[in-house]
Amino acid sequence: MQPSNLLKIESLDQDWRDKDTVMLHACFQLLKDCVEEEQLLTGHIDWDADARHRAAKIELQALYDWWLQRVDKENACDALDAVCYEEDTAMLLRLVQLRWALWT
Repeated sequence: MQPSNLLKIESLDQDWRDKDTVMLHACFQLLKDCVEEEQLLTGHIDWDADARHRAAKIELQALYDWWLQRVDKENACDALDAVCYEEDTAMLLRLVQLRWALWT
């Protein structure tokens, strides 16, 4: 079992990154880990409990899917590109709004 205070960000290499980029990648790594390692969407949480949980599951799945595609197109999307940066920020805000649902 790895220490819970360490986060390996799979989408970043050892090169220098500005903290805004690290923040984006770290937050989505947490989501990815929750989905893949802790079975966030398929585990013991009753996502059908109410409308809020049903909507959260749909949104979490959408964010997870977006991130997987985002990482695939990383080289095509310059971090300084205003359109990419705006989209990244919008998706990060959506994830932060679901912070309450990231427990397993």
